[in-house]
Amino acid sequence: MKHLPWRKGNLLTVAMLSAFIFASSRSATALPSYARQTGLACSGCHYNPPELNPAGRLFKLLAYTQKMDNSTVPAPTPDKRRPGLEMLQNLPLGAWFETSMTSTRKAQPGSQNASFEFPQDISLFLAGAWADHLGSFLQVTYNAQDDHFGMDNTDIRFAKKTKVNGKDLIYGLMMNNNPTLEDVWMTLPGWGYPFVAPDSSPTPAASAILQGALAQDVAGFGGYTMWDNHLYGAVTLYRSDHMGSPQPNSGTGASYNISGLAPYWRVAYQESGRINVFEAGLYGMHMSSFPGAITGPTDDYTDFGTDFEYDRTIGRDVLSVRGTYLRENSTLDGSVQAGSASPGSHHLNTANANVEYHYGNRISGTVGWFLTSGTADTTLYAPASVSGSANGSPRSEGISGNFSYWPVQNVDISFQYNGYNRFNGGSTNYDGSGRNASDNDTSYLLIRYIF
Repeated sequence: MKHLPWRKGNLLTVAMLSAFIFASSRSATALPSYARQTGLACSGCHYNPPELNPAGRLFKLLAYTQKMDNSTVPAPTPDKRRPGLEMLQNLPLGAWFETSMTSTRKAQPGSQNASFEFPQDISLFLAGAWADHLGSFLQVTYNAQDDHFGMDNTDIRFAKKTKVNGKDLIYGLMMNNNPTLEDVWMTLPGWGYPFVAPDSSPTPAASAILQGALAQDVAGFGGYTMWDNHLYGAVTLYRSDHMGSPQPNSGTGASYNISGLAPYWRVAYQESGRINVFEAGLYGMHMSSFPGAITGPTDDYTDFGTDFEYDRTIGRDVLSVRGTYLRENSTLDGSVQAGSASPGSHHLNTANANVEYHYGNRISGTVGWFLTSGTADTTLYAPASVSGSANGSPRSEGISGNFSYWPVQNVDISFQYNGYNRFNGGSTNYDGSGRNASDNDTSYLLIRYIF
């Protein structure tokens, strides 16, 4: 990997920003709404946010409702004529503020490098128990580049716990707006590595629909179970829900308009001990979609993937190893008619793996590898400056590293580096305009307050 040539001015800005954070974080005492609800520090449910430990996985499976004994207002016992009352003493509110600096090895044409965003985004959360068995993770985010608030990841669920043949059975219903968001492991795209990411650097053109193409653009309803803390299963049915667009949906201007329902499924098995936690699973989705319309020929996608996660506690530290592979098969008849893809079947293969070491709850370091490959198509992946492909290949490959420091449990300072060996099908002049894959190598500094 090549190193970014930082100027003195860049270093001075970073140093001043870091000094400000360290000075102000000493007095930061507020905790997120889940911590206020449960009475636990962030480390009670996380290795480091957002990475869940076994207690955090159980908290999510039980619909975010576990709480202290005195967290509800006493109410009369309900009867057939009068319903009971459940009211929280404190609303489950939280927020975060993120500021960042992003720099690529070579500036994007016509733009200034080393983008400084203050803020990059601000998120507000309604996150915690609403009533017995009912809770949420509901996020609304202000994006500085769009300059407005919008719906972000949202997961609302109802859950109960019972015994079957002497074994615990957790079962629940859920609604969410991002396939894979419902998962409790840190491997699938909704919560997978990298846990932070820049919003102004170039990204590869090709990705599967389960890699965020439908995020915040669909509405899903489904159910899940966890039996004996070992066997997990979930099914969710999704429908297009274009936020900010008139309803009923006309499909105009939307890349994906789901025909009927798009089913997502997930099965996983885990072993969770005091020292070792291991999970292996399968997941997938099928979707028929009208591109830019609600009638006519469809684009059909079938995603199928496998994943694993291994966490080992070493004294006060934790070593995590994670990986996932996803295959997408597609027939793009709708896009062919629109002139945006070539005839014939297409496929994508995506894979990533990472190793992370948590030094207590204060420091973590991660090294990752990623790969995308698949069917070449000079219409679907056309030449274009920076974002395009000169040869129509979707292949991108590289490595990444991330270092995070938490001076207190609600302040995160992260530095990330992404290096590309291949980008949109090539190493040199990949876009047909003279840009090389390594020109997109990205350095990213993020500072996040959570309160």
